[in-house]
Amino acid sequence: MSRAAIRYAKAIIENAVANGRVDAISHDMILINQTVSSNEELKQFLSSPVVKPQAKFDAINEVFASVQPDTKGLFLLLKENKRFELLGEIAQQYKVQHDVLNGIEEAHVTTAFPITQELESKVLAKIKEFSNKKITLINTVDSSIIGGFILRIGDQQYNASVSSRLQQLKREFSN
Repeated sequence: MSRAAIRYAKAIIENAVANGRVDAISHDMILINQTVSSNEELKQFLSSPVVKPQAKFDAINEVFASVQPDTKGLFLLLKENKRFELLGEIAQQYKVQHDVLNGIEEAHVTTAFPITQELESKVLAKIKEFSNKKITLINTVDSSIIGGFILRIGDQQYNASVSSRLQQLKREFSN
């Protein structure tokens, strides 16, 4: 993630807070992020040094015609600074800034199988020990952990996987 994208996102959210339009801009950024991340041609178009900034500006305004005026202001700023390649990253960073503003934190849970309701409640209970924020769980399936789960919140990790316990036993027996 580029520092420039983070700076743009912070500026956009500060402006959105000042104008009381945080959620409206958030919907725009979700749309932009989904569109750019799922469309390789659009990504290449935005990052192409051959395509003129005015052509990119016109195309983006056409593709995202329904967005808020504040978001269209971002398009104008990107045109002036010739930074359209950052559009997808800016949209991603806006979500991060929006979550911080609303006290929401992502927790990444790795399990050997898709998370069940029972395991999700255990994980959420464990999370309450780490954080008092609202949590969004993101589940990744990795069969190599055999069972249990690995929980990552920010820079903290809690490893309750079977593979971790087996490695721990292996180290104890080899000493």
